[in-house]
Order: sequence, then C-alpha cells, then structure tokens
Amino acid sequence: MFTDTNPYFSVPHPFTAYLSLWDENQPLPSEMALRSMQSLGIQLLSEVKALEASCLLQLRHLDNEAKVVVDFLKLQSRKVDLVLQHVLEKEVQEGDKFSGCQFGGSGIRLMSNEALPLGRQYKVTLFIHEELVAILCFAKVTACLVSQDGQSNGQQAQQPNAASPYLVDLEFSQILDADVEQLVKASLNVQQKQLKLRKQARDERQ
Repeated sequence: MFTDTNPYFSVPHPFTAYLSLWDENQPLPSEMALRSMQSLGIQLLSEVKALEASCLLQLRHLDNEAKVVVDFLKLQSRKVDLVLQHVLEKEVQEGDKFSGCQFGGSGIRLMSNEALPLGRQYKVTLFIHEELVAILCFAKVTACLVSQDGQSNGQQAQQPNAASPYLVDLEFSQILDADVEQLVKASLNVQQKQLKLRKQARDERQ
C-alpha cells in the first residue's frame, strides 16, 4: 500500500474497520456478488451519494445566483447522509473490530494487538465517520510490523498504543470503482483539512 508504485496516496486519519478472514479455498467474489453482499445501509448510502454527486455536478454549470440553492442542497444531502450513517451504526457488523490510522484509494493501515497472516484475504467493512464513507470490500495483508516509533515502511503513521503494537497494511483486492472514488475524495478532503489546520497553527505562532 505505501510504496511509490501505488496509484493513490494515503492520509493519516482514524476510522473503524471490521475484518473477517476469507476462506483461502474460495475465490474472491465478482463485482456483482460483492454488491449483493452489501448490507441495506451500505447500499442506501452508496446510492444516495452517487445521486448527490451527479446532481451537484450538473448544478455547478448554473450561474452564481444558484450558489444559495447549491449550498442548501448540500446541507440537505449531508442530513440524509448522517441519518443513513446512524442506521449503519445500528447494524450488527460481522467480523473483528479494528481501529484504522491511515487510508487511501489503494488500501488501509490498521492497528492490531495481534499479527495478521501475510497474504491472506479479508472481507472488510470500512467506516470513515467524519467523511460519511461506508464500504464493503476485500483486502489482502501486505505487511504486519511491530512499530515502536509509529513508523512503518518509511511512512509516518499514528503511534499504536500499548494494546495494539502491530501496524497492518492491507491492499484492496476486490472493491467497487465507486467506492475507490469515495475513498479518493475522502482522502483529498482529509488532506485539505489537515493543511488548513497546519496553516492556522503557523499563523497563530506568528
């Protein structure tokens, strides 16, 4: 995940993931099968976000007087997203719960109190609450390292706590294109927020 050959960059940011070890004797599901495995909450959230993106893209071509309408629709869409996320949080999730510390369009990094087997595939349900992202995908463990200084593979990451000494990298092996787009947009949003906070901190010190 964290190499120069990956097509997407990653950003440090907390999230929640539920992992279920996939039977290595079974092939990964097709795109159609993956869609059918999504919970109702994830399906609804994905459909709503796709419709929102399409509508907002069309509204951008309107004149400046439409800005108030666009802002109002964005507010309403966020309300819908928050309601759907609340529904998702009430669903019973399959698998073991992990805290994540870094994500991007190619994969994720988790903190774990146990080593995960290299090369094994996991079914992953991923929640990035601040960005209103919820997806179901499959990912393969590519690295599982003990880290004392919060660094792995030369990349900065959050410091794992005493109960979670391992940093685990997983690369997406089966994921919908729309979900990759969601993750890329979310990572860009997170990066912009982080840069804004750094600028504010510099301005306050001056």
